[in-house]
Amino acid sequence: MIILAFDTCLDKMYAVLKKDGDILASEVIENSDTKYHSAFLISTLQDIMSKNSIKPSDIDLITINIGPGSFTGIRACTTVARVLAQQLNCKTIGISSLEILSKLAEKNPLVALDARKNKAYLWIDNEIKGAVDLDEVEKLAKSGKYEVITDDKLQPLLGGKSYQQENYPLGEILAALGEEKIKNSSGNWGELLPLYIQPPPMG
Repeated sequence: MIILAFDTCLDKMYAVLKKDGDILASEVIENSDTKYHSAFLISTLQDIMSKNSIKPSDIDLITINIGPGSFTGIRACTTVARVLAQQLNCKTIGISSLEILSKLAEKNPLVALDARKNKAYLWIDNEIKGAVDLDEVEKLAKSGKYEVITDDKLQPLLGGKSYQQENYPLGEILAALGEEKIKNSSGNWGELLPLYIQPPPMG
């Protein structure tokens, strides 16, 4: 199976090409001074396929991060995946950024990402709990029951580790999750939808 996995929802862009269990390419792109990292998505995907002699028609599965995260990034990621999957007639599946990050914990993960408005996007007990008041998230994080994974903004409040402070293999984790979940999914591109826990900001 050849898997193309990409993520433009978080602070960096991840793009991974995987074939029969082996990682052929794993790229991480940061924002430039003038362009948001999702602007490099198409060229990055073309580049990693070309360098590994993989044609778009060879792709069996497209796996993406559907959010939460940057609204611009979520839109870009989902749109590109849907268009490619439709054109290539391949399967596709979406994974939430919270589930991806939960794999950084060794046990009992609590994942909390800044959702603004004094809330955090929360993953706990292996499911998304939505946008939860920070006071409640802080109590859970400090209960000692969970391994906390968070971002730079919330780490001073919640403790734990911030995914932004190390070069974690989030693209590889995304590819592995997609490969696992497609076993129980139709993989229909029409079912691939962005995960907007809160409405996009106006203006």
